[in-house]
Amino acid sequence: MIESSRAQRLAAIASISDPSRRALFEWVVRNPAPVGRDEVAEATGMARTTVAFHLDRLVEAGLLTSRFQRRNGRTGPGAGRPAKLYTPTADEVVVAIPERHYDVVGELLAAAIEESDRSGAPARTTLAAVARETGHRMGAASASLLPALENAGYEPRAAGNGRIVLENCPFHRLAANHTALICHANLCLLQGMLDGTAEGVFEVEFDPGEGHCCVTVTMNG
Repeated sequence: MIESSRAQRLAAIASISDPSRRALFEWVVRNPAPVGRDEVAEATGMARTTVAFHLDRLVEAGLLTSRFQRRNGRTGPGAGRPAKLYTPTADEVVVAIPERHYDVVGELLAAAIEESDRSGAPARTTLAAVARETGHRMGAASASLLPALENAGYEPRAAGNGRIVLENCPFHRLAANHTALICHANLCLLQGMLDGTAEGVFEVEFDPGEGHCCVTVTMNG
C-alpha cells in the first residue's frame, strides 16, 4: 500500500519548488488533454528547450507521464514525426511531516467493512484480522522488522534494556479521536508485520504512553 518511499515523495515535491517548473506543471494539470512542448512553450512564453527540460524533469519526478503520439491521427509513411505529449500522473504524491499514513487506515477500515458485510462477523473482529493480514504482507516484503517499520512510517528508537520505542504514530489524528479502535488495529498490524518478517528475536506489545506510538517492540531475552 505504501508504494513510494518518503525520500522519493520529498524529491517529487522539491522538483516543483522552482517557480518556472511549477508554472509549467500547473499549466499541464489544468489541461484536460495531453499537451506537447510547442503548445506549452507558446502558452507560457518560455523557450521550447527550457520547456522540454522542465517537463522531462517532472516526468522523472513522477509528477507527469509522457508518450509519443501523432497529433493528426495519421499513421504510416508521410504521417510526420510523433510528438512527445505530457499528462499528469494518476498517482498521488503526499508528504506529511511527521510521517502519516491515513491511507493505510482507510484501506483497513474499508476492507474490514466489506468483509463484515460478506461474513456477518463483527466489524471490529474483521478489522483485527484484516490488519494482521496486511501487516504480514508488509513484513514479508521487508528483510527484517526495523526496515519494515520505517517503510510504514514508524520511527523506531532504542530506549535501553532491549526496548524499542516507536516515536511516530502514522495514524496520529485518528488515534487521538478514536483511540481504542485505531490503537487496537495498530497493534494487530504490527503483530502481523512481525509474523511476516519471521524474526523470533522481537515481540510487540501494547504500551501506550505520552509522546510515542501505543505499541513498543522488545527483544527476546
